[in-house]
Amino acid sequence: MKSIYIENIMKENNIGKEFSLYGWVYRRRIMKDKIFIVLRDSSGIIQCLIEKNKVNGKTWEDSKKIQIEGSIKIDGIIEKDERAPGGFELKAKEVKIIDLGDVFPLKGNETPLAIMDWRHLWIRSRRFNAISKVRDSLTRGLIEYFTKNKWYWVFPPILTPTTCEETTTLFEVKYFDEKAFLSQSAQLYLESLIFSLEKVFSLTPSFRAEKSRTKRHLHEYWQLECEAAWMDDNEIMKVAEGMVKEGIKKVIEERKKEVEFLGRDIKKLRKFIEDDFIRMKYDEAIDELQKSKVKIQWGDDLSSDEEKKLTLMHDMPIFVMNYPRKVKAFYAKELGDKKRVINFDLLAPEGFGEIISGSEREDNYEILKEKMKEFKIPLQTYSWYLDLRKYGSVPHSGFGLGVDRTLRWLLKLEHVRDTLPFPRLRGTQINM
Repeated sequence: MKSIYIENIMKENNIGKEFSLYGWVYRRRIMKDKIFIVLRDSSGIIQCLIEKNKVNGKTWEDSKKIQIEGSIKIDGIIEKDERAPGGFELKAKEVKIIDLGDVFPLKGNETPLAIMDWRHLWIRSRRFNAISKVRDSLTRGLIEYFTKNKWYWVFPPILTPTTCEETTTLFEVKYFDEKAFLSQSAQLYLESLIFSLEKVFSLTPSFRAEKSRTKRHLHEYWQLECEAAWMDDNEIMKVAEGMVKEGIKKVIEERKKEVEFLGRDIKKLRKFIEDDFIRMKYDEAIDELQKSKVKIQWGDDLSSDEEKKLTLMHDMPIFVMNYPRKVKAFYAKELGDKKRVINFDLLAPEGFGEIISGSEREDNYEILKEKMKEFKIPLQTYSWYLDLRKYGSVPHSGFGLGVDRTLRWLLKLEHVRDTLPFPRLRGTQINM
């Protein structure tokens, strides 16, 4: 039924040609003998002019009745008009009402809480349309990095009997007569798959029932995770940097219009591709923060405030490496001093903080077993994970990237909730 998208007709070589458009009324202004309708579809907007003396009576009367977000089919001639949004205008010959629509409840000045209540309608906005398109390009760019470099896309489960890290933030569900949990990470499953495929990645939802209510926390979020046999921390950091740059490159190639509409400087994004990411030891990060009068001691994890402070001092993403062993997970391989681990967090600049966390994994059966005891990890529950070290272990590394946080940084969005159509946030009901 649909004939053509708006973006496809707004071209100089289409001036004077007739087109049929389907879409929704984005704006409407009624005058004595003219009606201006700004029509939207998924590709963009165009101004449509309906003149009383150039259309039939039914078209004129129907055009006066249509509400904001009502749906129509409009036939007309495309003309150049610098005053119109996008520089083109469709002069209507006929308007067919698909649905008049009721009075639209969103006026454009709603509070964040009201937007959550009307989320199913707010996602029609041009802002969310642009964010979604950038997310699409970013995610495809990230995945293309792996496929071009001969990694295998795998599909781990979401229902799990165990957790990867913090047990107090699990969402518990009933699995027939057993207890199960929604996955916090695919990492342990990816580790098992490297013994068959060597280099694997997955894109899955993850779930954390933590109480944090910061601008970068969600309870359901998307992770792009990878795991590779034979790679050390230096090699896996190269993968992380290359992957992020590939995602940004795809955004610039495909979504320049949307990025600029959202107010992001495209030159800044290009810089993130062209320059090298910074590599910094945890000790150096602590030193920088202390010199900036931040009250932090060696051995403390970096909070979101401290990450923000650190990243505001630099204009490129920062790999912070070799954290104290006590603040990182049991599976991170230890450095020789047994005080630090071979790991990294990638912190996005401009105050946005962690978007990737990764490490070399402990590959020695006895060392991992003893460390699990120290961290009070139940050996029986994780016996299969220990088996990975017992039967043909290899050095390996991996990381997880938060897609939502990465998108928030690239577009400089105020809150991570704006990256998803239906974000799951503590203190809000799941009503849709």
